[in-house]
Amino acid sequence: MKKEDIRIVFMGTPEFAVTILEGLLKHKYTIVGVITAPDRPAGRGQKLHESAIKVFSKSKGLTILQPTNLKEDSFLNDLKNLKANLQIVVAFRMLPKVVWQMPALGTFNLHASLLPDYRGAAPINWAIINGENETGATTFFIDEKIDTGAVILQSKIDIHPTENAGELHDKLMHLGSELVLKTIKTIEDGTVKTTTQPLKETKTAYKLNKENCKVDWNTTMDAIYNQVRGLHPYPAAWGLLSNGEALLNIKLYEVVKHSEPHEFKAGYLIISKKAIKVAVKGGFIELINFKFPGKRQMDAVSFLNGFTFDENAKMI
Repeated sequence: MKKEDIRIVFMGTPEFAVTILEGLLKHKYTIVGVITAPDRPAGRGQKLHESAIKVFSKSKGLTILQPTNLKEDSFLNDLKNLKANLQIVVAFRMLPKVVWQMPALGTFNLHASLLPDYRGAAPINWAIINGENETGATTFFIDEKIDTGAVILQSKIDIHPTENAGELHDKLMHLGSELVLKTIKTIEDGTVKTTTQPLKETKTAYKLNKENCKVDWNTTMDAIYNQVRGLHPYPAAWGLLSNGEALLNIKLYEVVKHSEPHEFKAGYLIISKKAIKVAVKGGFIELINFKFPGKRQMDAVSFLNGFTFDENAKMI
């Protein structure tokens, strides 16, 4: 099959997907349509916000579909009329069978983990939260379940011990772009081979919520450190400060760990003119960059200039 015979429908929404689509266009693949999320109200004015993929696709003059219901007849007819023979999915929603079965060459997904590990919504975050030292990207043909289809290709990448989710996201975005291009080449050449995934997963990339982003100061120093960097820059780990009669929710963006013995209770605060340290198992977590309610994000030195801690203040 020649490159010009491949007609691609691309499905995606966030910035991660933009880099992949951009790579396809640079390599002269034919994109007959882009499917992305409907515009959503955002911000104080609740103005309609376009997805990163829509903004990029408009700038390239691509055909854009924004269905609210992927099973709706009008959308399915529009999709058929694009006459695609391959669909590529990057950071989109679960597809019904009638959609992923449509193209002759199949529908493949790029997932930001080494499947079967970290199936689910937040693989980049959980790899760091769990203290992994490597992760990667996987392409696979979509089937009925989430992230369980036959694997086409995988590529590994190291996770640096101080790396945060934003930095790893950017590395995986470029790795994923290369992997998608390699995957299409195997389809183009007729050399594509797949490996069946084991059904059982050992590590899950659960959807992030308020509960699993909350810091438990009774756990270990390494666990807290990994949680903060695994949730930076978004949605950010958070902790509760008991300060006199006030209970304050603090978003934590950057911390440093100090491994040293002590006899303080977990959550005990050691405050100097330039630093805020929290006692935990195995040492101290120093708060470097954070955000208090009603205040902007700031570093410890700036914050300490205008805030008074109660003598019994502690993280809980």
